[in-house]
Amino acid sequence: MERLFLKEASTATRISYYHLLAFLASLPFDFFYSHLILISFCLHTLIQLNFKAVKPVFTLNNLALQSVFLVTMVSTIYAVNRPQAFNEWGKHITILLFPLLFCLTSFNVRRYRDQLLFGFSVVCTLVICFLYLDALRNISYYGLPMSYLLSSAFTNHNFALPIDMHATFFSLQVAIALIFMLSAILKEHNRNWRLFEILCSSILLAGLVQLSSKSVFVPTVILIIVAVPLFLLKGKKRLGFIMVASSVSIIALAGIFATKSLRTRYVSALSYDLALTTKNQRFDSRLDRWRSAFGLIEKSPAIGYGAGSELALLHDDFYTRRYYNSFINYLNAHNQYLSFWLKSGIWGLSIYLATLTFGFRQALKNKDLLFFSFMVLITAVSFVENLLDVDKGVIFYAFFFSFFFYSGWPVDRVRRETQNVASLA
Repeated sequence: MERLFLKEASTATRISYYHLLAFLASLPFDFFYSHLILISFCLHTLIQLNFKAVKPVFTLNNLALQSVFLVTMVSTIYAVNRPQAFNEWGKHITILLFPLLFCLTSFNVRRYRDQLLFGFSVVCTLVICFLYLDALRNISYYGLPMSYLLSSAFTNHNFALPIDMHATFFSLQVAIALIFMLSAILKEHNRNWRLFEILCSSILLAGLVQLSSKSVFVPTVILIIVAVPLFLLKGKKRLGFIMVASSVSIIALAGIFATKSLRTRYVSALSYDLALTTKNQRFDSRLDRWRSAFGLIEKSPAIGYGAGSELALLHDDFYTRRYYNSFINYLNAHNQYLSFWLKSGIWGLSIYLATLTFGFRQALKNKDLLFFSFMVLITAVSFVENLLDVDKGVIFYAFFFSFFFYSGWPVDRVRRETQNVASLA
């Protein structure tokens, strides 16, 4: 794994690099570790602060990257639940912090981007292997047939249970790792490394199927078939890749439909989520929660109810509508767009949509496959999850948005803007 180690670099560069590598490696685990490493990286950045290398801080780009935190801050002014509003400040503080860190650090993120993502992808692969080994250990311990590996007991949240992480949020990390590994395979010249990357890609794909997050799996398959060849290949190679990727996807889908538990998770559960509750259903659906959120939004569509208001308002409305599963489990709207509209009104939702548009424009401008994939995944998951109400979702959004933006900047553009700031000073 010599690719993960720096051979020729200054001490400050090495420390910054290993901080970021450790941070990425900690993402699949308890947030305590990622927060601790982040604090250490902040201190290191301040100690090693070099004003000549500082990039502009007060820019429209940073404003876009930090927009979610700013929406939370402004909507706190009229929040109906002020303590919960300030709790959201704590959750979203990394959205404010990461753009500042990437501006202040003298570490060349662009230069070491591939090494960092390679390390992250290897860690995700190892975590998937650990989860499979844990599942197999349990199957062996209880004397169950191997077919149980694809049962509901070892898929989705149950598969991710040993690392205590929501299946969808871990799937987001696995998807980024998978797409990076595929891009690495296409660029790789060393045969042994290519075989290793193919092995990692196979494990990551298997893990993605096992995690059974529809909102991540479906857009990832589309990205692999369409975006990867469009961004990285031309001519016959592009057509060949599309054919191979399509064939593998068809085989994977055939396997899903042939397995009862996976078919239930990917197909039956989807139809259930998009159906309104009837008297014959045991649990209320996502569409029920969306309807409840819409009912509240209609009463205050312009400014919403303020940061931190969603859970309490929905909790009462769930009880009134007899959505007892959502009421007992204190569930949110399970839709990031509705969440913004409910808490900050149409203006907050518009800013979030504008931020996503900004991300897509930057990714396409720089022809950055991973940045584009990240934006597609965030956009897709926002339809079915409150991505920015959970620490792992916030960290994923905050870090990778800033990381892909700053690691995709052309070197001459960074130098030019830095010189402009220096001349103003």
